[in-house]
Amino acid sequence: MSQDQTDGGGSGTAPTGPELPEYAERVLDVADLIPPGRVMTYGDIAEWLGEGGPRQVGRVMALYGSAVPWWRVVRSDGTLLPAHELRALDHYRAEGTPLREASHRAEGHIPRIDMRRARWDGGGQADTAPGEERGPGGPGEKAHI
Repeated sequence: MSQDQTDGGGSGTAPTGPELPEYAERVLDVADLIPPGRVMTYGDIAEWLGEGGPRQVGRVMALYGSAVPWWRVVRSDGTLLPAHELRALDHYRAEGTPLREASHRAEGHIPRIDMRRARWDGGGQADTAPGEERGPGGPGEKAHI
C-alpha cells in the first residue's frame, strides 16, 4: 500500500482481519479494481454488488476508504470530494483521468471529472472505449455480439 492510499478519503483507518464488515470488504475490493484514469460512482458500486446503495458505499468509503484508491470512487455529478479536492486532483492528473475545466464563475475553479469519458462499468479492459458492450459476468467478460 502506497503512502497516497493511506492518507486517503476516509477519516477512519482500515481495520484488518475479521474487524472489517463483509459488505465493506466487498466495496473496497471493487474500488481496488477500478483502473487508473477511470472512476465509478457510489451508486455504480452498489449496483455492481447488487446490494446497498450510494449512501452505504459512501459510508464504507468514509470509514475504510483510505486502504484503496479512494479518489476513483466519486459522486455521480463528477464534483470532487469536499476537503479532498486538491489531493484527488493530483491523482486524477497523474493518472490521466478525463476532467472538465471549471467555469470562471465556479467557486474555487476546481474542475469536475468528465463522467462520460472517465466512468468505468467494471467490465472489460481499462482502455475499452466508453459505451462498448460488455458481458454481464463482471470484469474481463465481454459480450459476444
